[in-house]
Amino acid sequence: MEVFNINEVEPFITKDGSEIRELLAYRNSSIRNQSLAEARVPVNGATLEHYHKKTEEIYYITEGIGKMVIEGEERIVKAGDAIAIPPGKRHKIWNIGNNVLKILCCCAPCYEHEDTVITEN
Repeated sequence: MEVFNINEVEPFITKDGSEIRELLAYRNSSIRNQSLAEARVPVNGATLEHYHKKTEEIYYITEGIGKMVIEGEERIVKAGDAIAIPPGKRHKIWNIGNNVLKILCCCAPCYEHEDTVITEN
């Protein structure tokens, strides 16, 4: 049985500048076709706008409040919201709250730096 606790997973920085803790993926488990990670965006922080060539994502906000933009469409998101991000869609999220914004990110196929295209400087 493979069980990983968020408090025991080392964080790393993704190409878009997010600090993530990858809970399950081929890098650490028998999972091969998707990944699950927690991203943390600091107060007043944001990711870089980007898209993924192949990967579709689901963001599930677990803590905090943010401003999400996908292909120019803007919306305030908060704990309990799930956000669909199809492949090829430019997206960015800002933390607009007073606490760390925490997001569970499901990626299929698994997150890879090489699949991420940054669209801003």
